[in-house]
Order: sequence, then C-alpha cells, then structure tokens
Amino acid sequence: MLVLFLILLGCEEQQNQNNDSKAPSKTGSYTLNDEQLVENPIKIGFAMDTLTEERWVKDRDLFKESVEALGAEVEVMASHGDDALQIWQAETMISQGIDLLVIVPHNAESTAAIVEKAHSAGIKVVSYDRLVKNAEVEMYVSYDNEQVGVLQAQAITELVPKGKYVYIGGAETDNNAHMAKKGVFEVLQPLIDKGDITVVFDQWTKDWVPTYAKENMRIALDANHNDIDAVIAANDATAGAVIEVLEERGLAGKIPVAGQDADLAAVQRIVEGKQTMTIYKPIKELTKIAGELAFKLAKGEGIEDLGEVVKVNNGKMEVPSILLSPTVVTQTNIEETIIADGFHLKEMFI
Repeated sequence: MLVLFLILLGCEEQQNQNNDSKAPSKTGSYTLNDEQLVENPIKIGFAMDTLTEERWVKDRDLFKESVEALGAEVEVMASHGDDALQIWQAETMISQGIDLLVIVPHNAESTAAIVEKAHSAGIKVVSYDRLVKNAEVEMYVSYDNEQVGVLQAQAITELVPKGKYVYIGGAETDNNAHMAKKGVFEVLQPLIDKGDITVVFDQWTKDWVPTYAKENMRIALDANHNDIDAVIAANDATAGAVIEVLEERGLAGKIPVAGQDADLAAVQRIVEGKQTMTIYKPIKELTKIAGELAFKLAKGEGIEDLGEVVKVNNGKMEVPSILLSPTVVTQTNIEETIIADGFHLKEMFI
C-alpha cells in the first residue's frame, strides 16, 4: 500500500508541475518548459514598417538569424508605411499563435492599438528601434537616438561653427526622428542664441521618403539663393537626396552634410567627399540583443544579463529599455568601424 501511495503521489506532483508550466504569468502570457520548447518552438512575430531602405533588410535578416540560432521561429511581415496594414499584419500573427511580438512601428501613436490587441491575447510586445508611444510595451531596444542627433551636430559644428544651417528631419510620425532632432538642437541652440548659427530651413520628411527631402532641399536653396553653409539630414537616404540637389547646383562637396545609418551609398559618398559623416549603429549587435530579449521574455525568463536597463518615457509609462551607443563615421575611421565589423566590405568602396 505504501508503494502504491508513493507512486500516486509522484504522479500527482508531476501533473502539478506540468500544469504549473502552462500557468499564465501576471501579464497573461505563458511560460514553457524545455520539453515543451522542443515540441513547440517559441514563435516570434516581427512586424516591420518597411524594407525599402538597405538597413531594414539587414535588420530583418540578422534578427531572424539571431532568433533561429536560439531554436525559435520567426514570422516577418512588413507594412511598407501603411498603418492599417501593420495593424492587420500584427493581428494575423497574433491569431496564428505567436508567443511574442516584436514591432517596428510606422506610426508611433497608432501602433498602441496593436499592443492592446497583443496583450488581450496574453502576448508580450517588444518595441524594436522605434518606440511605441502611449502603450504598455514590455521592453524597448534601440540605439540612443538623442545621442545620434548630438553626434551629428557636434561633427558639423566643428567644421562650421558659424553660418546658415538646413535641417532635413525624418518622418514626423517616427519618435526616433523627434529624439534625433532633440539631440541636434541641444548642440545648435547655444550657438543659435549667440547668433553664430541661423537655422534657415527646418522641415520633416514625410515617411522618410527621399523625394520629399529633395523637394525640401530645393526649397531651402531657392529661399536662400544657394547661400547655405551646412546641412544635417536625419538619415542617409535623406542625406543622399540632399546631395543630389547639391550636385544639381554645383555645390556637392562644398557644403558639409550629415546623415545616419552608414548605408553603403552613404559611405561611398563619404569616401568621395560628398557627405561629411554618418552614424554607424551596429545592426548585428542590436538584432542579437533583440533576439535574445524576445526569446527570454517569451519563455518568461529574466533579462538581467543582456545589458543595462534604463527607463524611457513613452507618454504612458517608463518603458524598460536597452539603449546601445551609436558611433560617428567619417573618412578617418571607416576601416576601424564598419569594415572591421564586417558591416560593409572594403572592396565595395575603396
């Protein structure tokens, strides 16, 4: 009788353990044990805004590689700047049974609806590179975008401490564009107050589309009779558009231009002397951390070993965030940065 009692007790404890492993957490999500992970791999949904620009293709490929290396699966959808489509794609992935959603919002505000839908299904959400505003996202992982703007402005003001500046911003709907602009004007404002610098043109670029950046640059040059001393553009795509217009006016290489993302075309322009600098944000590092973060959160594990966690206010809460440091790239350090990291190959542009 004693043996039978112990066997029954063991079965009951095993049953309780199995039930515990399926119990929802405080957020309503589920924690899976290792055996369940073998049978049912973690599924991560990656809802992207766009794949038009070179860097986002890298983000997609490297994030997928990072997650799959952990034994998980990834479903990727890109909405190409369509808010309604991004919401529909996220709903589709949620209905297909993903364990966690990673999102690159096109519109920082409207994406809050996606977070609510995910939470109602017991799914955690990680905001990738761009912060979702006014929503209770579990984590945010990105680069320090305010520092991006600071570095751009510092690099250009060292070359042009006095003169007429043009600022070509990013998409007004993108919180990163606001953060970068904030950083730029942290540096410029004291010089503006002294009367050394005048910002003669300051416009957003709808949806980051270079065509709009070109239109804005033409307007800026026309309004100032081509008398411009420096341009700070929000990313390399808009910087490229600016430089095309400068080439039309015979000014390329004569006016310093800042960009961001270390796109191949931008680095080629830096080598040629047409673009002054860009900001390198190692996407491999970002995707590796984001992949590990998503995997651990989906399993219900702690993320203490992934790096320093800071708080970033998104209008509704202080979002736990991991922010990586950006790097300035000029003609002087291309080899030590993007080539050394294998981000671009040396033979591509030298």
